[in-house]
Amino acid sequence: MQVERQARYALLLAAKDSEYVKKVYGGYYNVFVAAFGAEGESWDLYRVVEGEFPKKSELENYDGFVISGSPYDAYGNDHWIIELCFLLQYLDAMEKKVLGICFGHQVLCRALGGKVGKAYTGWDIGLRKVKIVKDLSPFSFFDGLDEIPPALSIIECHQDEVWEVPSGAEVIGYSNKTGVEMFTIGAHILGIQGHPEYSKDILYNLIDRLLNNNFIEKGFAENARSALQLAEPDRKIWEKICKIFLKGR
Repeated sequence: MQVERQARYALLLAAKDSEYVKKVYGGYYNVFVAAFGAEGESWDLYRVVEGEFPKKSELENYDGFVISGSPYDAYGNDHWIIELCFLLQYLDAMEKKVLGICFGHQVLCRALGGKVGKAYTGWDIGLRKVKIVKDLSPFSFFDGLDEIPPALSIIECHQDEVWEVPSGAEVIGYSNKTGVEMFTIGAHILGIQGHPEYSKDILYNLIDRLLNNNFIEKGFAENARSALQLAEPDRKIWEKICKIFLKGR
């Protein structure tokens, strides 16, 4: 009797766990696995922000990779960011499934030849309606949805953005704030500027930390908190899109 191979994924964590996320969820790893994982799968954690990377000899054993968000700039030249860019180029050449979230979306773009930088319109914190470009999204991760809504709400928290996608990439999502909310390359690369894995409580805590560290002003923080109370993100649909992309189901 042939034993079915266990699917194996890697989380490339580009941020250190906040005290809140550690206390409530046990770390960002658990947040991502709860959002994108399934029973019977194996998920490995690599804290790339601390210089921890998978060995090249191990890459073939993975079915997909997820790059998290980060407080660092995707266009920065920190050693680990440069190493991450080289890894992403290698994974692209292997045509491995790679999902980039927020910083991950931006660093994917940079690594594969696009341009990223500070957002022209400043911080985007809160819920954002992302319009889906249906005629430019032919890949199977949308086929698994019963219906593709014209727009999906997602939690956002970023002050950088993709300026220009790599050659061969397709922009499949945009908003009234950010021109590149989602992009794909072939059927193996997907970047999402928002946070499909976030719940509202994580963002509330993040807003508090940004305010306490003087990254945003009090009025901006209050407006962001107030707006969050008025609507909900389409988390289940976003999670399904990510799962279908990573796993083909």
